[in-house]
Amino acid sequence: MAELRLQTAKSGFIARESYDLNTVQEAIQEEGLAWLDILRPDDDVRKFLLEQMEFDELAVEDVFGPADTTAQKFKNHRFIVINARDADNQLDTEPVAIFIKENLIITTTHYNIPALKKFRIRFKKADDEDLALGIDFLLYELLDAIADDWTPILNSYSRQLDQLEFQVFDPGKKYDSILESIHDLKRYIREASKSIESLNTVTMRLLKPNERLIGSGVERYFSDLHQLSVALVKRANNYSSGATSARDSYLSNISMQLAESNAQLTEVMTTLTIIGAIMLPLTLIAGIFGMNSEGLPITQIGGFWGIIGLMFLFAGCMLTFFWRRGWLKTYEQ
Repeated sequence: MAELRLQTAKSGFIARESYDLNTVQEAIQEEGLAWLDILRPDDDVRKFLLEQMEFDELAVEDVFGPADTTAQKFKNHRFIVINARDADNQLDTEPVAIFIKENLIITTTHYNIPALKKFRIRFKKADDEDLALGIDFLLYELLDAIADDWTPILNSYSRQLDQLEFQVFDPGKKYDSILESIHDLKRYIREASKSIESLNTVTMRLLKPNERLIGSGVERYFSDLHQLSVALVKRANNYSSGATSARDSYLSNISMQLAESNAQLTEVMTTLTIIGAIMLPLTLIAGIFGMNSEGLPITQIGGFWGIIGLMFLFAGCMLTFFWRRGWLKTYEQ
C-alpha cells in the first residue's frame, strides 16, 4: 500500500488521517504551495495520477516502469525524472519522478530517499519571499537537496581515495584487500555519477530558453544549481580517475615485485645449476676411483693428488666454458 505525506506552505505537515487520494486536491485548496510525497505507488496511485490529476499517460507509466532521466512539459503539467541516493545500507541510486502542476509538486518513489527528508525541512523553513517565487522555487529546493545529499558522500570518497593512495605507495607495510577496496570505491563513484549526471542533464534542460520549463524569476537559482551539478560531475570524474590511477599503480608495484622475485629466483636457480653441472663430473670421477678395483692408481704415490688435480682441471674447464658462453655475466656484474 502506498504511503502518502502532504505538506503545505500554510499548514505545514498535514496529518494522514485528514485526507486520502480522493480528497488531496480539496485538502490543499487555499493552502498555497503544496508537496505530496508518494512512497511505493500502487494501482490506486496510478488511477489518481491519470484520472484526478489528469497527468499524461506516458509520464505516469514512467513511475511504474524503467525510466530514463527526463524533463518534459505536457499540456497541464511538467514532468521530471532524476536519480537520487536511496536510504538502504547499500550505496545505489533510484529514480524520483516529479510532477509539477499549478501550486502542487508530487514526488513518487519506490524507496526512501534521504534528500526528500532534507527537502521537507527546507520547505518548512522557506520564508514568504522565497515562497512568493512560486512552485518553481520549490522545484529548485527539491533538486538542490538532491545535489547537496551527494556532497558528504563525495567528501568521504575523497578521504577513502587519499587513504588508498597512501597504502599503495607505502613500502614499509603490506595492506590486505587494497585492490578490492579500490574496485569498491570505483563502483560507488560510478553509482554516484548516475545521480549527479542526471541532475546535470535536468538542470541543463530546464535552463533552455525555448523549453520554457521554469519561470524567469528563478532562472538564477537554477543557473547556480547547474554550476553546482557541473562541479559535482567534475569531482566524481576526478575521483574515478584517481581510483583508476591508484589501481594501475598498485598493479604496477605488484608486477615489479613479482619481477624482482623472479629475478632472484632465476639467479638462485642459475647458481644451483652451475654448481650441479660442476659437481656432476667430479662425482663421476670420485665414484670411479672409489670402486676399490685393482689397477686404479689411487694407491700409488701421487695417485690421490692426481685425482684431486683432475677434478680441479674439470672444474676449471667447465667454468671457462660457462664464461665463454656468457652464463657468468650476472656474477661479473
